[in-house]
Amino acid sequence: MRIPRKAARVAVLDPGGAVFMFRYDNEEVGPHWSMPGGGVDPGEELRAAARRELWEETGWTDVDPGPVLCLWEHDYTRVGVPVRQHEHVFLGHGPRRELVGDLAAAHREDGILGWRWWSPEELAETAEALWPPRLPELLAAVRRDGPPGAPVDYGYVPNGAAG
Repeated sequence: MRIPRKAARVAVLDPGGAVFMFRYDNEEVGPHWSMPGGGVDPGEELRAAARRELWEETGWTDVDPGPVLCLWEHDYTRVGVPVRQHEHVFLGHGPRRELVGDLAAAHREDGILGWRWWSPEELAETAEALWPPRLPELLAAVRRDGPPGAPVDYGYVPNGAAG
């Protein structure tokens, strides 16, 4: 049985359209790339959770989560507990920069192996596992047309189908 869990992430785009991502490792699904974010605390509003998670994982305090880009659900094991995570991915804009502060302990706890900025071309060409699904196409549409009028809802995506 999987425990339901809500999460909020922020797709931070730099002025050139590159997106900031972390490389995570997970005992159930293995290495993958995703945006900063994580679990929503009880009683916490989604946008506030996205802002808090972004700060905890990057040290950045000046990126405001804007519109919700997409929603999706997926399964993974978090600290030995199987969960079905329902994610809201917000759009944010900020300068291309390094992380701020000593985040090594927080990254170890979250299974973060590294980080980088991905150009649109790099994102479109990679064979690496990307979360959420169809991320290159989603961000290309944002760069071309602006944020979607309503979040793209990918629904439940089984493991192995999120690349």
